[in-house]
Amino acid sequence: MIALIDTTAAGGCERAMRGMFAARKQVFVDLLGWQVPVLEGQYEIDQFDNADARYLIVTDGGEHHLASARLLPTTRPHILDSLFPALCAAPVPRGPDTFEITRFCLDRNITAAQRRDARNRLVSALVVHALATGVRTYTGVADSAWLAQILQFGWDASPLGQIMTDSYGSLGALRINIDGATPSRLQATGMWIQTHSMQAETAAA
Repeated sequence: MIALIDTTAAGGCERAMRGMFAARKQVFVDLLGWQVPVLEGQYEIDQFDNADARYLIVTDGGEHHLASARLLPTTRPHILDSLFPALCAAPVPRGPDTFEITRFCLDRNITAAQRRDARNRLVSALVVHALATGVRTYTGVADSAWLAQILQFGWDASPLGQIMTDSYGSLGALRINIDGATPSRLQATGMWIQTHSMQAETAAA
């Protein structure tokens, strides 16, 4: 199952949300060593996990987290414009049809094959969500190795500037243009997985 969790109302997939925040702590804090807030010693939650955030969470059908991503509207403060604007050679892309993908997270407690499948499902869900809601552009910040992979997925993606190095390592920014041809582009590279089970849920931030 893939759930779109909207934080503008209470209720919904609390178990999936908790699994996502716990997986983010395991990946970004325990594995990558990021110096970011941790709640109750087990959940990675920062200032952007607020009422403006949307979440796409891939689960195993029983609300066990497999992969997730946070989407932030670029008409509000977000990571690229607030923390890393220098990564953009031109002004930071903004607009009601532009959202930032952040905290793209694959669960560490599944096999490599399961992570690859969950990644492809999450990428496909991002496209399905964009086409359904009028999102035309995604932006994001990624380390140089992950950035190189994202650019090879098959969609219309390009860097927004040069790679720069800071306390987080070598980072770059990118934009991804989404249109009706994106699914076929991803299908050509083996990334596309048809998504039939996306459910819209609501949850408190």
